[in-house]
Amino acid sequence: MVFDKLRRRANDSIDRNYLVSVDIGTEFVKAIIAKIDGDALKVVGVGRARQDVGDMHSGAIADIGGVVRNCEEALAEAEDQAGLQAKRAVIGIAGELVKGTTNTIRYRRPQPDRPLDEAEMEFIIEKVQERAQDKAQKQIALETGNEDVEIKLVNSALVGIHIDGYKVSNPLGFQGKDIAVQLYTAFAPMVHIGALERVADELALELIAVAAEPFAVSRSVLGTDASSNFTAILTDVGGGTTDIAVVNDGGVEGTRMFGIGGRSFTRTIASDLDLTYENAEKIKVNLESEKIKKSIKDTVDDSIDKTLDVWLQGVELALSEFDSVDHLPNRILLCGGGASLKQLVEALEERDWHSDLPFTKKPRVQLIDPSEVVGIEDKTGKINDHTFITALGLLRVGYDTIIGISESDNIKEKLNRILRI
Repeated sequence: MVFDKLRRRANDSIDRNYLVSVDIGTEFVKAIIAKIDGDALKVVGVGRARQDVGDMHSGAIADIGGVVRNCEEALAEAEDQAGLQAKRAVIGIAGELVKGTTNTIRYRRPQPDRPLDEAEMEFIIEKVQERAQDKAQKQIALETGNEDVEIKLVNSALVGIHIDGYKVSNPLGFQGKDIAVQLYTAFAPMVHIGALERVADELALELIAVAAEPFAVSRSVLGTDASSNFTAILTDVGGGTTDIAVVNDGGVEGTRMFGIGGRSFTRTIASDLDLTYENAEKIKVNLESEKIKKSIKDTVDDSIDKTLDVWLQGVELALSEFDSVDHLPNRILLCGGGASLKQLVEALEERDWHSDLPFTKKPRVQLIDPSEVVGIEDKTGKINDHTFITALGLLRVGYDTIIGISESDNIKEKLNRILRI
């Protein structure tokens, strides 16, 4: 391919201080190039390309060749804007078979009087990851009907540590008998990860990380503050899937995904009005325009309402699976192209979908603004709404992978560096 050959020949224009994130969404591919400047990231190039209907299925790649072409288009736009190429890349992974959960393992120490050291903590974390992988393997095998399905760890992050029932921020040097470690892990089928690796190879990119997209969204708003008390439900409404992350006191409690996104609304409109998918999409995104007749608008509103009922049931079901959480956060932050649908935001705010869930009060709903993303500055002026949040979060995951969380002595940061894959 032309872009591929040019990229391979132009090694002299590649700067290792730059990083590119590629958000391969169902509706659009987004590419962002950022310069690593100390502990900050500065966006210097942004690109976007529309996907064909058959390129993706339920958030996963269905046509590698088609996706590669769209990635080339988005990358070329970002590279033209930046005036350079970034070789090191982080790519997001979504889909219903990406399993992200927080597991707690209790470890009884054989020598409770001996101060806890890093080697022992690494051993404990290894045990947590083994248990989480076994659990994810069984869950994916059950859903696919394939007991031999191969899975791979995508992301890991420390949530909390307790020693003899007391929560500690730095366990090193403590004595104690019972250690409880909470660890977030995300696993995905190798077939999905393999498709992303193939895309990176075709684009001549050095793939430094693959990230579960709801985890990337959480990283976008958490930044480098290991003691953050940020608490919210993060909801990324894409074209093919809705990804949910519950974050409590700066720790990711878990992630859930279900296969209803913006395209589901478009398909219902197309069916009800006997339109092509493309024409139905045009009407959906221009629904507030005065050019659309009231009778058509009323029919489209009814179509959207039907799909909203199903979508809200999906949100309720996903959140009900967080059974280890005493109370769900009372704030819902939205991102992704599907969240641009005004009726979706209104339904979350106004309908009684949450009454059977463990909320202490009615949740507040808002779109994530790019200005709320921690430690990333947009120098292009092109990132102006919630649709780029996931791509920005992927940059943060890439930064974590290259640099490490920070150089401080905080154990959460040290262990997160150990967990980096």
